[in-house]
Amino acid sequence: MKKIPNKKVTPIPPKFNMMWLYIAMILGFFALQYVFSGTSAKETTYENFEKNMLLTGDVEKLVALKGNDLLEVQIYIKKDRLKEDKYKDVAPSENNLMVSQSSGPQYIFTLGSDQIFESKLNASQEKLPEGINKVTVEYGSKNSPWSGFFLSFILPLVIIVALWMFLMRRMNGGGGGAGGQIFNIGKSKAQLFDKESQINITFNDVAGLEEAKQEVMEIVDFLKNPKKYTDLGGKIPKGALLVGPPGTGKTLLAKAVAGEAQVPFFSLSGSDFVEMFVGVGASRVRDLFKQAKEKAPCIIFIDEIDAIGRARGKNSVMGGNDERENTLNQLLVEMDGFGTNVGVIILAATNRLDVLDSALLRPGRFDRQVSIDKPDLIGREQIFNVHLKPLKLAEEVDAKKLSAQTPGFAGAEIANVCNEAALIAARKGKSAIDMQDFQDAVDRVIGGLEKKNKIISPEEKKIVAYHEAGHAIAGWFLEHADPLVKVSIVPRGVAALGYAQYLPKEQFLYTTEQLLDSMSMTMGGRVAEDITFGRISTGAQNDLERITKLAYAMTAVYGMNSKVGNVSFRDSGAESQFQKPYSDQTAELIDEEVRILIASVYDRTKTLLLDKQEGLIKIAEKLLEKEILFQADLEEILGKRPFSNRTTYDEFVNGGADGGGVPPTELPLPPIPEDTVKPEVPKINEENS
Repeated sequence: MKKIPNKKVTPIPPKFNMMWLYIAMILGFFALQYVFSGTSAKETTYENFEKNMLLTGDVEKLVALKGNDLLEVQIYIKKDRLKEDKYKDVAPSENNLMVSQSSGPQYIFTLGSDQIFESKLNASQEKLPEGINKVTVEYGSKNSPWSGFFLSFILPLVIIVALWMFLMRRMNGGGGGAGGQIFNIGKSKAQLFDKESQINITFNDVAGLEEAKQEVMEIVDFLKNPKKYTDLGGKIPKGALLVGPPGTGKTLLAKAVAGEAQVPFFSLSGSDFVEMFVGVGASRVRDLFKQAKEKAPCIIFIDEIDAIGRARGKNSVMGGNDERENTLNQLLVEMDGFGTNVGVIILAATNRLDVLDSALLRPGRFDRQVSIDKPDLIGREQIFNVHLKPLKLAEEVDAKKLSAQTPGFAGAEIANVCNEAALIAARKGKSAIDMQDFQDAVDRVIGGLEKKNKIISPEEKKIVAYHEAGHAIAGWFLEHADPLVKVSIVPRGVAALGYAQYLPKEQFLYTTEQLLDSMSMTMGGRVAEDITFGRISTGAQNDLERITKLAYAMTAVYGMNSKVGNVSFRDSGAESQFQKPYSDQTAELIDEEVRILIASVYDRTKTLLLDKQEGLIKIAEKLLEKEILFQADLEEILGKRPFSNRTTYDEFVNGGADGGGVPPTELPLPPIPEDTVKPEVPKINEENS
């Protein structure tokens, strides 16, 4: 599919916004002047007033204002009479906000003197029909020209000026000083931590990142004892880039650096440089380094640097001016330009190393790239020990066992497990947190909240039970499959009707046999439905999706297919490509080989489950009875697992290298095809039904 580049939106300059503000203020001034500029009453004659208003009883009151030469009489019509058609030209509409028209007067007329008005009015009121009261008259004097000038000009101007001052104070941060939002928009938003505002996190609070801690601790030592290194002719590195998946502790490590460094520490996010105004990002970069030079030696930490550090030129429109590129250019100049930044070290964190510009990653800018991966067994144990300290634990809680039961978990997920275990124990009214609470917490983090009220028909429940039993049987009798820990048909999360939990081995390389066994175990649910009910359901969608990805990766990425050959079509810069890097004939060959591989895996798994169908039925019936089965239950039903290799959990928790058990049995399986795939090993293999 052809990739459509993002359309660039040109930012609105500040002058353009201010121009519209000035126009709005001018229009508001004239509107206020109109409101305060006197009455909007309609002129009429005394004869019309007498015939159509006074004698019909529509007049509420009269106001006679004495002037220099003439008498002005204002007529106020009763509000209920204004609804009549004859007053539609003076009646206020529902949306009318003009004070003068909505409150009156509605009509005015002028006479020569007050004596003439009184004589005419007395004569007219003698003609009033019965039931209509006489109208009262209020006398007053017309405002002087100065008062009219004040109401029509001075008062609206005062209101506009007051509104302008209020807006300026708000836009200037409330006090008119530094740090405002309009006049200081080009200033850096970095938060400064120094001796007065030090962070209380140290390297002792960071667990499971020993290699990364060594790297950043050396940076801190550079700043504390620079002479130790410069005496030998060395130079202090310019920067270090912390790279790793989300939740592995990149920001936490940077906080520990701030707590340990005892030097000024500037902290901000990459998005703090992004603004709708042109040139603001580059201005903030310049201001940031200006402040850093004044505080040197110091550290600058930019979190999520990929917000401004993306590779230039890939998504830009020809002839356009990208504000993000301008910001990145300024950052590159400040890090290694003609200017010298002695004593200023930059730390940055990202989980998108592949999208960063190559100019950022060259030596002289980010001299070091510190990889922060998900922790291993020992690292997870250290992280558990950190998060278990503030909790009230039962004596049985063992951080080593918890570490072995949570393969692939990052530091943030381990913290979430500990917090969920505490909440579960409190919900049950316990005085201490035990291992069962931690196991429930792991289930919740992996599969989601348990759906106790979810209504499932007996037929659906039976399908789910046989589906999960198929996974369990395939994993139990395949040598290289991950050992089963627990299988459940309790609905969890949004769509998972059941799941099987495994403990994958902590390894980085996979053989052909291991990959095929993993695919067969994933196919076990679909095959179990087929051989048991003679029909299949939609419950294997997640399984088939994973198998398909593995098969295509094997054929097109890892070069494990004899017909396609030892080629790899994966390109790390694929987002900039508009077409596949192979021909249509090769695409057809890849599709065909993938189908052959998946079909062979299906036949292999079907042969296994037919041979072990008696155990399949027993496990499914036990699942329908108990809903949750553990490894001990499977050993009771199927016997010991027929392989000598020990699990990572057993080796780590119980120690030793000898496995025990019995030698692997020969299974009547079809021959394994030569081509296979390296799977994406999940933290805990979860099969949705």
